[in-house]
Amino acid sequence: MARWSGILNVTLHLGSAYYRVAASMLLSPSCKSFAVPSGNAIFFLGDRVEGTNNPVIERLSDPQTIVEIMVSKFGKSFNVYVIEASIFNGPFAVYKDFIPSVNEHGEPTSYDATAFPVSTSLVLLLSRFLKEAKSIISGEENAQYVAEASASFSYKPVVTLLGFSKGGTVLNQLLTEFSLKEIQPKSSSIEGNRSSGSANERLVLGEDDMIMPTSKESLFDSINEIHYVDVGLNTKGAYLTDEDTINRIVKSLSGRAFGIRFMFHGTPRQWCDVRRPWIRKEKDTLVRLLSKASQSSNINKLRLCERSYFPGKLPDLQQHFEVIEALDIS
Repeated sequence: MARWSGILNVTLHLGSAYYRVAASMLLSPSCKSFAVPSGNAIFFLGDRVEGTNNPVIERLSDPQTIVEIMVSKFGKSFNVYVIEASIFNGPFAVYKDFIPSVNEHGEPTSYDATAFPVSTSLVLLLSRFLKEAKSIISGEENAQYVAEASASFSYKPVVTLLGFSKGGTVLNQLLTEFSLKEIQPKSSSIEGNRSSGSANERLVLGEDDMIMPTSKESLFDSINEIHYVDVGLNTKGAYLTDEDTINRIVKSLSGRAFGIRFMFHGTPRQWCDVRRPWIRKEKDTLVRLLSKASQSSNINKLRLCERSYFPGKLPDLQQHFEVIEALDIS
């Protein structure tokens, strides 16, 4: 099946800094609309690394290259989105819209679900990306658009989340919000518009929801995998370690149709860094608490997997990026 690939600059609000989003999406046979995927893989990038003169690092820092790699791993029935932070302080990625507590270096001081900032912002960002992408492939700003579902898929696509390096902090914030999703207020910005507006507007919203989540509720309900990809920070907070939050995450799985698989991918660059021993300790704590909560609750909807890459090698920056290509998601 044909695909559309591109990089768009998308803002959440008028006058706000833009997010650079690279994507590869399934096209219908007519190539004038998007087809419904089996899943959406959403990959959050970390800090920028420039001027290394290392061709491997330069290639694996390119968002479009990462998109192509992820398509090769998840399969051609998946749509893939690679998201950069909207703000950079020098090389430091600052996900301020997603994690309000971040400092000037993009390091979170806490993870707080108040107002559900990342889930609300993410569905808005993806919806605006889709709107711009549809206008590009249809060739007209206001062209009538109809999503085409594949006969193979009769359900909403699953969502697989990947956080690379500092991008793992976005996963932590999303999971914090996921843990409190039962007490969240209902979406009003996108999903709530289904009950108002013209019939054509409501139809478009319904079609969009077949392609990607258009509310934080549908986002939470669609998550099937969480991948921490060589996550690390120069301060503590690279992984969730709050036991109450983790217990709520596991408990919330009981009413779902399917569970969530957590995968932890690491290299010596992060897991064996003697200058930042807290990274490995935080990862081990999260794995232990997830396992403990799952066993004590008798909920068999959580799976854990750890994969170590380049064992025995000394830590270096190149392996930190090479893990993207070496990623084993099986």
